[in-house]
Parts: sequence; C-alpha cells; structure tokens
Amino acid sequence: MSLVKTWFAPEEAAGRFGISKALVLEWVDQGLVRSEREHGKVTRVNIDDVKLQVDALVHRD
Repeated sequence: MSLVKTWFAPEEAAGRFGISKALVLEWVDQGLVRSEREHGKVTRVNIDDVKLQVDALVHRD
C-alpha cells in the first residue's frame, strides 16, 4: 500500500507543475496519463504519469 497520494484532480495536477488543465486532459486523451472517470468526466489523473510527461516536455531536444 502506497503512503503517497498519486491520484489528483486534473486542476491540482496542472497546478503542481505550472501547466494547463487542457494539456493534462490532452495527455489523458492520448493515453499517456492514466485517469479515473465518473459519469464520463475525468475526475482524477495519475501524478506519476503527469510528471513523466512534464519531464519529457522539459527535456525535448
């Protein structure tokens, strides 16, 4: 069992990394970030997946 919070609302995840919620949701749509949905709406995203995408964005050649 993990003691670290790994699932955040899309707004929270975006705020943690200074990116837009739209970008987080785009990554979800592309299958790059795991998400949980309720009634068809993304309610939580995996912060580890978001971090990987931010790292890739920052370290682009």
